[in-house]
Amino acid sequence: MLTTPAAGDKIEKCVLENGFRKERLPRLSDDELAVRIAQARRKVVGTKQTLKALESGEAVLVILARDAEEKVTAPVAFLAGNRGVEIGYLETMSVLGKSCGIKVNAATAAIIEF
Repeated sequence: MLTTPAAGDKIEKCVLENGFRKERLPRLSDDELAVRIAQARRKVVGTKQTLKALESGEAVLVILARDAEEKVTAPVAFLAGNRGVEIGYLETMSVLGKSCGIKVNAATAAIIEF
């Protein structure tokens, strides 16, 4: 069962000790992160697909939109934190959607392969 963090909890970047991910990606600006998403070989877009990628251990980097509702992004942030997957943030859902190559807004996305 997936539980979400409390309302005030902030989950930024985590590295899990049990071996899921040992090294950190370099800190990226919003523009660099958007380019990285656009150039990724494999990515998934949307909360359901991002959660599936995290549960299967495929996700390398999770991206959340800062203006997305917390009830949508909190389960993704919590699971990414537990799995040791880096979390990046973009300012708006519109920017995240465009970076992912879709014509609609996106609250979450995950890069599977760079």
